[in-house]
Amino acid sequence: MLDKTLTNNSENNYKFVIITLDAHSAGPVNRVQRKLKPYFPSLEISVHAAAEWSENPKALEKAKADISSANIIVANLLFLEEHVKAILPSLKKKRSECDALVGCISSKEIVSLTVLDRLDMSKPTTGFLRLLKRLRGSSKSGKPASGKSQMSILRKLPKILRFIPGKAQDVRSYFLTMLYWLGGSDDNVESMVVYLCEKYGKIKAIGNKTAKPPVEYPETGIYYPSLRKRITTNIKDIPKQGKANGTVGILVMRSYVLSGDTAHYDAVIKRLEENGINVIPAFSASLDARPAIEEFFQSNGKITVDCVLSLTGFSLVGGPAYNDSRAAEEILSKLDVPYVAAHALEFQTLSHWEENDSGLGPVETTMLVALPEIDGAIAPTVFGGRPGPGLEMLPAEDRVESLVGKVISYVNLRIKPLEEKRISIILYGFPPNAGAIGTAAYLDVFQSLQNTLLRLGKEGYKVEIPQNVQELKEKILNGNKETYGQEANVFKRLSADEIVREEPYLNEIEAAWGPAPGKLQSDGSGLFILGEKFGNVFVGIQPAFGFEGDPMRLLFEKGFAPTHAFSSFYRFLRKDLQTDAIIHFGMHGALEFMPGKKAGVSQSCWPDRLIGDTPNIYIYAANNPSEGSLAKRRSNAVIISHLTPPLAKAGLYKGLLDLKESLTQLRGMSPDLDNLSDLKQLIEDQAEALDIRFKGDFDVLRLKLYELEEALIPEGLHIVGVPPSAQARENYLNVIPGSDHKKEREKYDKLLKNDTELPALINALNGKFIKPVPGGDIIRSPEILPTGRNMHAFDPFRMPTTFAMQEGKNQTAALLSAQDHFPETVAMVLWGSDNIKTDGGSIAQAMNLMGAKPFFDDYGRLSGAELISLQDLGRPRIDVLMTLSGIFRDLLPLQIKMLADASIKAAQALEPSDMNFIRRNTLAIMEKHDFTIEQAALRVFSNAEGTYGSNVNHLVSSASWDQEDELADTYENRKSYAYDAMGKCSKQTELLQAILQLVDCTYQNLESVELGVTTVDHYFDTLGGITRAVKRARGEDTPVFIGDQTRGGAKVRTLKEQIALETRSRSLNPKWFEPLLKHGYEGVRHIESQVTNTLGWSATTGQVEPWVYGKLSETFILDEEMRRRMAALNPAASLRVANRLMEAHDRSYWEPDEETLEALKDSLAELEDNLEGVSVAAE
Repeated sequence: MLDKTLTNNSENNYKFVIITLDAHSAGPVNRVQRKLKPYFPSLEISVHAAAEWSENPKALEKAKADISSANIIVANLLFLEEHVKAILPSLKKKRSECDALVGCISSKEIVSLTVLDRLDMSKPTTGFLRLLKRLRGSSKSGKPASGKSQMSILRKLPKILRFIPGKAQDVRSYFLTMLYWLGGSDDNVESMVVYLCEKYGKIKAIGNKTAKPPVEYPETGIYYPSLRKRITTNIKDIPKQGKANGTVGILVMRSYVLSGDTAHYDAVIKRLEENGINVIPAFSASLDARPAIEEFFQSNGKITVDCVLSLTGFSLVGGPAYNDSRAAEEILSKLDVPYVAAHALEFQTLSHWEENDSGLGPVETTMLVALPEIDGAIAPTVFGGRPGPGLEMLPAEDRVESLVGKVISYVNLRIKPLEEKRISIILYGFPPNAGAIGTAAYLDVFQSLQNTLLRLGKEGYKVEIPQNVQELKEKILNGNKETYGQEANVFKRLSADEIVREEPYLNEIEAAWGPAPGKLQSDGSGLFILGEKFGNVFVGIQPAFGFEGDPMRLLFEKGFAPTHAFSSFYRFLRKDLQTDAIIHFGMHGALEFMPGKKAGVSQSCWPDRLIGDTPNIYIYAANNPSEGSLAKRRSNAVIISHLTPPLAKAGLYKGLLDLKESLTQLRGMSPDLDNLSDLKQLIEDQAEALDIRFKGDFDVLRLKLYELEEALIPEGLHIVGVPPSAQARENYLNVIPGSDHKKEREKYDKLLKNDTELPALINALNGKFIKPVPGGDIIRSPEILPTGRNMHAFDPFRMPTTFAMQEGKNQTAALLSAQDHFPETVAMVLWGSDNIKTDGGSIAQAMNLMGAKPFFDDYGRLSGAELISLQDLGRPRIDVLMTLSGIFRDLLPLQIKMLADASIKAAQALEPSDMNFIRRNTLAIMEKHDFTIEQAALRVFSNAEGTYGSNVNHLVSSASWDQEDELADTYENRKSYAYDAMGKCSKQTELLQAILQLVDCTYQNLESVELGVTTVDHYFDTLGGITRAVKRARGEDTPVFIGDQTRGGAKVRTLKEQIALETRSRSLNPKWFEPLLKHGYEGVRHIESQVTNTLGWSATTGQVEPWVYGKLSETFILDEEMRRRMAALNPAASLRVANRLMEAHDRSYWEPDEETLEALKDSLAELEDNLEGVSVAAE
């Protein structure tokens, strides 16, 4: 911040105003101001950082005020649309009045404002400027030329132009200004100010003061705080540790080094060295770090670092303007060491970050976290920032400690002998008492775990390997559990005294859960750690959330501290076992969903507290990049992607085959045959027996049967460490687009043949670089192959894509054509995973419904929304209530701003009310509720920051509700937080309830071919939850639609149709449940989940037909052989299936006849006896 004694508000002062991205130049300017005071007494220099404007509107107003009275203006590094839009009008207004205005290294709108005497860059480029544009060059890819070549050209240009008279001298001044700024030391900033004042300003120096040529500094070099000049190009100048514990290559920003704004860097360097680590802090002149890596992190072809730590905050190649992730992956793969990307805050102060619930803002999240992830970066960590506007950087001491601890842990994985490493593998058991321990989505956990233990032993880890999977299950699931009355084997008991003594956050936990040891996994005086140890490998069971079955806790709108058991479990892994690495085994656990900031976590965030500095390696399904990204950002996960099960056509079975045969016979018969009516009657009887309604239209029946037969279903579960069989590979290849071509088929077949997942897990445990890959399902994104890579999400700056916008338009047309009446208000559910996999397909549909489209800046980055004209739209703007998953909220903040921007712009558009339902509804809400238009136009709703889900699914799972309105209450309490066009969150319960009254239909897209609406509980938690809330608000049922985009195209079904299709193609289909049952224990749990989710749809929407429960009962419970088979494999889960079917009857979703009901009760009693250990009597 400039010294107040050196400036004043006198109108006689000559004002030199610098507008730039961040405040790293504040220090040099402050010092230059003092130094120049004797020579330019009236000179007043001010620096304004655009990064501060979002959180500090007063800073923007001050910048505008200074511009209005400025004599010389230098504007640089302004390329973000929100910064350009904020300041451009002020610059335009002042342009003709000031002595000089230089716009450089910025968007074209800023650059075109440049005026230096005869140089006016708003005019067409001719002569020298055309020549200079050609000299600037670009790569064939359309991206800017390399930083090294640009700097070389830039240094040559002033020398070339020096002796050319006329306008060329002003062109030279422009490039000199760039050189001064890019070499931003005190000397160069001083010369820049003096040069522009001397050549263009109406201010004269007192005495002899002239500008010096730009001081040149190394383009690529090493920064070390204790060196006399702090910069060197000789790596031998850096002192080495006597006995080092590894070497870390650190990437820093050259601009910060030259400006002396390095306290945050110095703190990291110091702490690493204090821990016995050698450091090589290097920089490059451009925002391309490759020259520094090539020069200093390798020698004679040998890699000389054990970890790369980037403190730049940007992507490795390209910085904030663009990113070349392919080039980054290439060089990082050659290094083959962990790549940790940390960031200092420029867009908010340290105190603001610590206090706010969201952590990083939308632009920060994208530039500092999302783009580095695409390069393969891990463990995103805030490590410094500014204590106030314009002040120099300071380290965030506790975050520096955390960052250094993580880096040391990754280095440790590289250098510690394998036989000494301690590994902890975490399994999940949610919901409790449901036969769910050791299950994960799409994964046969125990077989995969056995394969992992075998591979660890083969590699040289100290492992005691069970003889087979059954022994492994027995040791973990049973063991001594009966002795302690727990769900699984008890490995250790922690006393309440020990918990009180060791728990650093005891007060917070006790405030939520009462005195230690709490009730979960407790005997009243201590709590239990569940699991078993196999040599140096501990397999532990992650405790449950703790709120299961507690409707009052599920109503809470915000999260709360983890239980004593949950916190003690992770503390036990870190402190007692001294774990070197944790493996979360499958999708997914609860750690990353604990309360805290969504990105840029702090010491107050529970995921960070629990995982600490321990490397977190996460085996995760390749089709879920959104939740995987959440684990990366909130719990420092390195993802190891795994295949989902192979897909196959559902086919037909039992009576469906007979029905198809009859329909085939009907199609081949002549219309005048005598027995035609008999055949039609037979078909009608067959369809009625199958509960298929077709209103006598046999063509409709044929289409229904064809759709059912062709539906894709997953076959069984995936096993890590076992490549797909020949038949499984064939099934994969049959659904991959383009694989009908021989070369493509051979390529993907080769990728599927080899196990790449266990080798990747071993590489991660050994501290190697895990290559990045975008997540997705195998149909849309066969590029997920090979698996075993560090999955990430899509570049949020580019979403939604042009293709997605067209798909969104098509899906809108399909939704509208499926309606009986044109809807004026649609409630739409948006998920992060679906949008990431489709590059924003559902987002695009929401935009199209509103009659809006995304606006991208000159760099192709998303920068808001703009309206489509009513003439081009060709229909009214439809009001859209958008309810977002918590993961969408966390991962896609720019898209939230765009959606909110579209709704407010539509509400403010002066258009006829019958053509703009958004404006009509907004005005009506304003009149009724006394809201401002900005408030009444809010349409983007989600959870409070740091919380996830509506908890409707937990209420259903625990059966802890009486009336359906309780589900509506829970939904509204959790999902009543609105997000505006600035990305700000506020609780808006009254507004949400007002909009719910207007909803004509609810809707969600189904994007993942592996999933159905009955596969996971998130669907009825969100779409079901809002549908129940709409029904209560309106007092009547509302149509519910599903947009099926799993195989491309635009197919819209009613929810009732979708559930019927999935029940027949999956739940009742032997081709679906038999492969699951081959996996035993885990397979039964997946069947139970399908039944529970079906009940969830009844509870929230009433859209499940009664025959569904009847057929499920016949298939899984009333069939004695199947019932006992399931009970033998997983008694708890099989009992839950029966309980769910009985609950459906108790809640009047299904009314079986007396005989069926009695049979169901008898079966239920048998399963209860089986669970309690009572043998079934022989018949």
